[in-house]
Formats: sequence, structure tokens, C-alpha cells
Amino acid sequence: MPDLPPLREVINAHGLFATKALGQNFLFDEQLLKRIAAVPGTLRGKNVLEVGPGPGGLTRALLRAGAKVTAIEMDKRCMAPLAELGEAFPGQLTVIEGDALKIDHASLFGDEPYAILANLPYNVGTALFTGWLSGEAWPPRWTSLTLMFQLEVAERIVAGTDSDAFGRLAVLSQWRAKPKIAMKVHRSAFTPPPKVMSAIIHVTPEDMPEGVSARMLERVTEAAFGQRRKMLRQSLKGLPGALAALETLGIDAARRAETLSVAEFVSIARVLSA
Repeated sequence: MPDLPPLREVINAHGLFATKALGQNFLFDEQLLKRIAAVPGTLRGKNVLEVGPGPGGLTRALLRAGAKVTAIEMDKRCMAPLAELGEAFPGQLTVIEGDALKIDHASLFGDEPYAILANLPYNVGTALFTGWLSGEAWPPRWTSLTLMFQLEVAERIVAGTDSDAFGRLAVLSQWRAKPKIAMKVHRSAFTPPPKVMSAIIHVTPEDMPEGVSARMLERVTEAAFGQRRKMLRQSLKGLPGALAALETLGIDAARRAETLSVAEFVSIARVLSA
């Protein structure tokens, strides 16, 4: 195992600092990073996609775990320390300079499966997450998602029916996948410390319900939660066939969106997908 200098020394040597514009908050605690890398299980010899590695804190933990890491980073300042990591772990690290929102992630690995692990930049985290969970093709090429989010966002991902946090993000996350909060991370673990607590979310894909269009489910939840304080008869009236679907399924149109279960949303989308 290569003997690497402390991450703080690397950052100081390269004159790096976290920038708010890129949503950066650096983690230096190597034991914490090791715990994060262990969440999806053994990574030895497996493909891993990391988004926003920054100076390479989590990247180190992934490489030490034996993963073959492909990292996407748009901050040119981080290219040099990442290149040094690549030299320390020959053949294990590929760094792509670019915007992760504009790259086809699956194409980076050909036909091979891959896990996704990332301390996601706060300003693009939700967009990347919903992109990985969307689309008609299922199961996805990725085997699991292990991602850092603000705690509030993490709670929205795992929220249950009849809670204030339950919404479109919960339905998208739960209808054909299983999310859980793997650990909470105190704000003091970061440099600079963010204003809020964070959490590691771990998501594994499950079977996709039959007869349901992912796009239709998105349309249903978009309409229902777009006016979440209104009854379904109001929020869904603009979606053709939705009110008839409620009647067919025996769902009271006087209910509000947050009272429906994920299974009920799937049932509505199934009727409308037919």
C-alpha cells in the first residue's frame, strides 16, 4: 500500500481551497472516508464511478479498497493531486476532466457493471441523483449508489407516506430501488464546515413493477406534488385520465399527495400507462 502524505499537506502543497461556486467541502478524516468506501461492501477489482473527487480524499479510500476508479472532476486545480494518486496506484485510477451532468456515465464502463460513490458537490447532487434513477431502462448498469447529501435531502429520499419530507424524490427513489441512510456526518467533519448536517445515502436497485412507464410515474408525481396542499381532484385534473384512474383504483380524490403510498402512485401510473 503506497505511503501517502496527509491530505492536508497535499492541499497546502497545491494551494487548494474549497470554492462555494463548485459546492465544494473537503473531507480530511481518513477513518471516516474508509467507512464511506466500505458501505457498498467489497470493492476489490470492481469498477467505481466517483463524481467530484476534488483533491482525492474519498478517492484514496476507494483505491486502498482495491477499486478501479473512474473519477469525473471539473476543477482544473485538482488535476495535479489526482494525477499523483494515479501514479501511486498504477492502473487503478482514470480521471476525466469535465462536467458530470454532460457525460454518459454508463458509456465509460462499456458493458461492465459499476458502483457509484461520491461526496457529491451540493449544487449538482440532486440533479445527478435523479438522473441515475430516471429513465425506462432498468435495472441500471450501476449496482449501487453511495452518496453524500445534506441531511435534509437524505431524509426526503427515504421519507415515508404522511410525512412532510415525503414527495417526488421519495417516490422516484423507492418505486424500483431501496434507499437507506447509511450514516450521518457532522458538519465539523468538513473543511470548510457547511451550515447543515450531512448523510450518506446507499441505494440498491430492485425489480421494476410491470406495466409502468417511468415517464408516466414522473408526470403523475409532478402533478400531484406540484400542488401538494391541494386535494388530488385539483392537483391531478390537468393530467388526462388521472381522475378516472383514481376512481378505477378506489382512491379517494379528496386525499392529498403526501397521504398516498409509493405503491398507490405506481398503481395510478400503471393505469395511465396502459
